Amino acid sequence: MVWYMEGFIVMKYLLRLILLTVCIALSINSLSAQELYIMPEDVHTRWTSFENLTGEKGAGGKANKGAKGHAYDQVLAGETVTLLEMEGAGIIRRIWMTINHRDPEMLRSLRIDMYWDGAEKPAVSVPFGDFFGVGLGRRVPFESALFSDPEGRSFNCFIPMPFKEGARVTITNESERDLMFLFFDINVVMKERFEKDMLYFHAFWNRDLNTTLGEDYEILPKVKGSGRFLGTNIGIITNPVYKDSWWGEGEVKMYLDGDDEFPTLVGTGTEDYIGAAWGQGTFAHRYQGSLIVDDEKGHYAFYRYHIPDPVWFHEDLRVTIQQMGGDFKDKVIELIEKGAPLQPVTAGNVNLLELDPVPDIRDPDYPEGWTNFYREDDVSSVAYFYLNQPASDLPELSPVNSRTKNLMD
Repeated sequence: MVWYMEGFIVMKYLLRLILLTVCIALSINSLSAQELYIMPEDVHTRWTSFENLTGEKGAGGKANKGAKGHAYDQVLAGETVTLLEMEGAGIIRRIWMTINHRDPEMLRSLRIDMYWDGAEKPAVSVPFGDFFGVGLGRRVPFESALFSDPEGRSFNCFIPMPFKEGARVTITNESERDLMFLFFDINVVMKERFEKDMLYFHAFWNRDLNTTLGEDYEILPKVKGSGRFLGTNIGIITNPVYKDSWWGEGEVKMYLDGDDEFPTLVGTGTEDYIGAAWGQGTFAHRYQGSLIVDDEKGHYAFYRYHIPDPVWFHEDLRVTIQQMGGDFKDKVIELIEKGAPLQPVTAGNVNLLELDPVPDIRDPDYPEGWTNFYREDDVSSVAYFYLNQPASDLPELSPVNSRTKNLMD
């Protein structure tokens, strides 16, 4: 009888737990649905495109008597075109664009800039192609929580970008070719006011054509202020001197709020950071993906967006990734003998850098098995983040010649 009563009590609590879980799920779904039909206060929808560049009410589609007279425009070599310029408070909710030249050189030569609240320095100044979620100026069909490209020919961004006093978005053609076709629309919700703790969207592009042995690559140099790190997409062009050895052992590190020598947040490896394991194939998920895996050319591009796992900072933030690879001992010895620049750091379970002296890999007593080593490659990245100010003290975008160097179709 005792065991029967105990079983009854356990079953009762299990049923209550199941019922509570269902109620919570239904409540969440109901709240999400409510957002579709509950009218917020003081909101107005505006779109900008070449058919209504100002976004003014009742001013769209005037060209050619409304018969699709200005669907696209040109961006001549050296020219800057303004795509959005609005005063007041609002949120950019969606950006869509397409262009006729989508080769890596053009995608790295075009520059997209975004300015908030009258700031002279852009919060976003990033090569056009890299900004929209794929590194190396290459396009592939994909969808993530923040970006999409249904067929490899368009550029969609769904990151909310709020502003309090005004916004400006421009495209600059820094190539030597005229861009004959640019189509776009930018969708904005205008509001009367924002909360005082609103954060501004920022994006920073970086590239190191040949990383320094043993020094971590900076995805995001130290930025001062409070905010949220939203994520990154990274492109790797591997150094051919390492042949087909594995390139992705580097750990992502995030230095929060005064961290100095060592970070607060640290991962366990490159493919681990994007949710893969034991190597890196091609996939595109909501918050993590690996869009380019080109072993023949040594091109790799991947992303991670910290949406369900927010990364907040209150004073400053710096984000890096180690440039580290690995292979079995005999292959690493072969690379060294052929002059490849590398520094072994672990062998099996042995932390080599904690030994004094660090053993030579060719020593008979050196551990057998897998060896991780620092290496030098071409790394580029876009860091996406929110900040409590409309501009930062980060470096300006690199010149176009350094952005386009060594790219291939």
